[in-house]
Amino acid sequence: MFGTSGIRGTIGEEVTGALALAVGRALASSGYERVVVGRDVRESGRILRDALTAGLRECGADVVDVGVVSTPTLARNVAPLEADAGVVITASHNPAADNGIKLWLPSGKAFGLDERRAIEARIDADDYDLRTWNDLGSLERDEHAADRHLEALRRSVSLETEPSVVVDVGNGTGAITASVLSSLGCDVLTLNGQPDGSFPGRPSEPNEETLGALMAVVERTNAVVGIAHDGDADRMVAVDETGSFVPKDVLLALFARGSALEGERVAAPVDTSLAVEDALTAIGASLTRTKVGDVYVAERATEPDVVFGGEPSGAWIWPDETLCPDGPLAACKLIESIETHGPLSTQAAGVETYPIRRRSVRVDDPETVVERIEAQVLAEYERVDTLDGVRVDTGDGWFLLRASGTEPVVRVSAEARATSRAEELTAEATAIVDDAVSD
Repeated sequence: MFGTSGIRGTIGEEVTGALALAVGRALASSGYERVVVGRDVRESGRILRDALTAGLRECGADVVDVGVVSTPTLARNVAPLEADAGVVITASHNPAADNGIKLWLPSGKAFGLDERRAIEARIDADDYDLRTWNDLGSLERDEHAADRHLEALRRSVSLETEPSVVVDVGNGTGAITASVLSSLGCDVLTLNGQPDGSFPGRPSEPNEETLGALMAVVERTNAVVGIAHDGDADRMVAVDETGSFVPKDVLLALFARGSALEGERVAAPVDTSLAVEDALTAIGASLTRTKVGDVYVAERATEPDVVFGGEPSGAWIWPDETLCPDGPLAACKLIESIETHGPLSTQAAGVETYPIRRRSVRVDDPETVVERIEAQVLAEYERVDTLDGVRVDTGDGWFLLRASGTEPVVRVSAEARATSRAEELTAEATAIVDDAVSD
């Protein structure tokens, strides 16, 4: 039921009002007595919110509805609203036909494996503490969640100039980025700013293929950067002042290098590029690898010498600020970095990169396939890491095979310092998957 990013799937199939009702009941029955609930701009979110809220209240939990907000806004309001948990109804970067449910702790961290399993077990057992008519939970509405988030963002950075910035909201909930940058004195132009859960402007996931309009606008203006979010604004990617998309691994390296000092660590998942590790080694810092998923990066970021965590997907975590991926915060930090260290294109050019290949192989049972892969790889290779899937270090590169937490696919990643070797490793890794599927 729960993947690494909560519950996510197609409305009317994997994700229904009945499921949302069950999650609400399970949360309240598990002792979460006050819960903050918000949703992204998808129309289906209204139904899921109503069902989930009903489940919470009929099992005695009090609900604070904060309306349509970004995921980081929701996560960062659980503690200020003195709640025990938060729920955001969102499918993040997925297409309009999907929706989902993600659960948050007061720390700003998403529910971990133990919390998710406890909720799932209660749902499977149909074990709910339904209350009588005079013991139902209350419902209140709070309209200040975005204001609290915006004020926290304003405190996180300091800008001395008034740069021009283009923000592609992607028809999602990321307008708070434009608001905070404007309040900091930036000259902000927005694209796809009208909230619309059908995502008419571009697909919800921001990447080089979907951000053509943003790249063209930045190239033709005096903007110092272009910012883009996914549907719930937990992700942030960037376009430099020349209109060129900044590779996500490069952006991760820049954030890591800008956050860590000598002796400190940065948390990133097992599919992170060697470019990040090299950038940190050059300044005496180090990379600590985690499972793929922002919840695992956030867990590692609670360790005292971990000062930043990030994923190549575009999720960035500064633990001194919050343990949730905060796209608007990342936008503010990036603009502050440009003001301090110079043009983004120059900074990006200073990161040595290597050819990295990522692809997905659709299979019926990813977990079983990866189990077969692990047995084969452990028998054939010497340096193997099974923290999350199977990662093989070949000395001149690496490849990773892991089951997706959100789709029926095996993720294949490979990187080497030479292009020909990266292609060889990709072919080698894909062949391993094909062999495991055919067994």
